Amino acid sequence: MNLLFRWWSRLSRSFTRAQAPVAEASVLGMAPRRVWVLLGLALAAMVAVGLLALNQEASRLSRPDAHVASDSDVHALRQAWAVPDNGAHFPPPAIAQVVGKPVNLPDEWSRSQPGHKGGVWYRFPLTFADGAPPDTLLAALIDRACASVEVQLNGAVVFRSGRMVEPYSRDCFGSHVVPLPAALLRPTGNVLDVKVAGYPIQRVTARQRAGGLAAVHVGPMSEVRQMADEQTLWTTTLSQIMGGVLVVMGVFSLGLAWVRRLSYMLYFGLLTLGWALMTGRFWRADLPVPNDAMEVLIAIMMAPMTAFAVKFLMGYAGIGLRDPGQQVWNQRVNLLLWAQCLLLPLSLLLLGVDRLFLGARVWFGVFTLELFLAIGHFLWVTGRGRRAEFWLMCAALGVVAAVLGIELSYQSGLLQSGGLHITHFVMPLLYAAVGVRLIQVYARALQSAEGARAHLERRVQEISVEIERNFNQIAELRVDQIAEKERKRIAGDLHDDLGAKLLTIVHTSDNDRISTLAREALEEMRLSVRGLTGRPMVLSDSMADWRSEVVSRLGQAGIECEWRNPHDTIEEPLSSRTYVQTTRIVREAVSNIIKHSGASHVVITADVDLANHVFTLVIQDNGKGIPMELDGRLDRGHGMTSMKHRAKQLNGQCLVESGPGFGTIIRLTLPLEIATMQQVLSHRLGA
Repeated sequence: MNLLFRWWSRLSRSFTRAQAPVAEASVLGMAPRRVWVLLGLALAAMVAVGLLALNQEASRLSRPDAHVASDSDVHALRQAWAVPDNGAHFPPPAIAQVVGKPVNLPDEWSRSQPGHKGGVWYRFPLTFADGAPPDTLLAALIDRACASVEVQLNGAVVFRSGRMVEPYSRDCFGSHVVPLPAALLRPTGNVLDVKVAGYPIQRVTARQRAGGLAAVHVGPMSEVRQMADEQTLWTTTLSQIMGGVLVVMGVFSLGLAWVRRLSYMLYFGLLTLGWALMTGRFWRADLPVPNDAMEVLIAIMMAPMTAFAVKFLMGYAGIGLRDPGQQVWNQRVNLLLWAQCLLLPLSLLLLGVDRLFLGARVWFGVFTLELFLAIGHFLWVTGRGRRAEFWLMCAALGVVAAVLGIELSYQSGLLQSGGLHITHFVMPLLYAAVGVRLIQVYARALQSAEGARAHLERRVQEISVEIERNFNQIAELRVDQIAEKERKRIAGDLHDDLGAKLLTIVHTSDNDRISTLAREALEEMRLSVRGLTGRPMVLSDSMADWRSEVVSRLGQAGIECEWRNPHDTIEEPLSSRTYVQTTRIVREAVSNIIKHSGASHVVITADVDLANHVFTLVIQDNGKGIPMELDGRLDRGHGMTSMKHRAKQLNGQCLVESGPGFGTIIRLTLPLEIATMQQVLSHRLGA
């Protein structure tokens, strides 16, 4: 024991040193964590005291005496004459007086029959208040008897539970209802003999399974049955329900551990399944297994159950996951835990079947110490910040302390083992609470992971769309750059080669017509070159060019021109393509006026809708208009087709209104492509 305590103390100090940097860096600091641990221990003490009081009250209320009303016909038989004997009937009076002795119920063989193995007869005299048996069917309620029971009324067998030869049945936790037939009852001198066959305390690993007999109550069958049902509900049925819940929770934990690779969930699942297996005695009490083998098997289960609990606490606290030093100690703890699973059965075999109880008590103390150390270290680790787990484990520490304290009191004989004990359902409730907390933590982690995954998917999708958009923009920009470079090359070739030749013709030709045609071709070429270079213009500058050209041409033709421009300065940008196409539309319109209209006055109105970014140009003459024979066929002559086609290419429209004697109105409406032009301008300015 001292060696084990020193080993665990060294382990705890090593874990504390390994985690000292983390604790110093913690917001709480070392001193506040000690305060939290002290508060947790205070909570554990309060829980333990409350459970001790609850166990005492539950034990009192679960006994049949607590449910007997003052006016009830059920009577308790608290004294009997006990005779150790394996015979088929109660021994003769001569032998019974010599061998037997009076006992008070409940009777534990560890006190009244130390070392006895086999059968013990208990004789109860039955007397009735009226001097004769009542007319109703009577029954006897045996609160608890360990292990096999046989009941005789006036020498006739009326009830038997389990085998009366070895191995005796192990029904040490259930109550028995024994009908007392009226035909066997006599007016006086009735005796009730109860034979209990069991084992001495030295040959069992828990005092609860040693031979003994609890209280016996006799009364009407209906009342006795009701008392038995209430007692069975609290002592057996509730434990069966808890065991079933633990099986489901254990299987779920194992499945979760398998899917998510959570080691602590594996140990928690094994722990709950192990406890459910240990409570299987409430389901099946009559197993044809020798007592010694069954007791050793029950004791052996204590070692892996303790190992599962310690490993769960270490894994849930995160011990040994990151620090290599902790991993080394974790391996040593594993070696110790699994080594004791082999040492326990070996030690019991060396002690022999007559010292099973002694060996089990020693190992029970060792396991108790290990659990307290594991829970205490878990509190120390989780006291830094995991508040929910900290308080839950503080309450669990109180529960474990109360349960182990009660169990140690039972094994030491300080408390009687009859009635209801909180160990039957408090530990399953504790497992259920821890399991619910684990599922809650896992659900939150899963929810967070799903949220993070969804957020990551959205971010990946957004980034993918952004990358695709950037790639398309880069590709379009690359194409635009190549196209612009090619346009500049062509424009340079036209300007340097064809422009020079046309200019030479203009200045050297003696023929006026050739010189005029060359000049017109040079102007058209310059317009084309401007369109190829792709340089945007400001709308005010563009209208100034158009006004200068229109006024000059109409003036040379002897036509008066009035240019109306409501805005002196219009800073709206105009793409080179729009400028070129608009210039050609204006030239075509002016050419039609000079050649066909016969007008003497032309009014040109330029307007800009700044809100909608729309440019409107209206050209109106006072000429003779378009002849009637061309009505409905305006698109077939006078260049109207090309004008409308160019406007359509610019997402605009060109409307012609005319009538004989009323002149002609050409209305050109074009969008200014403001967004596109701003991007081009900003790109060029940035370059």
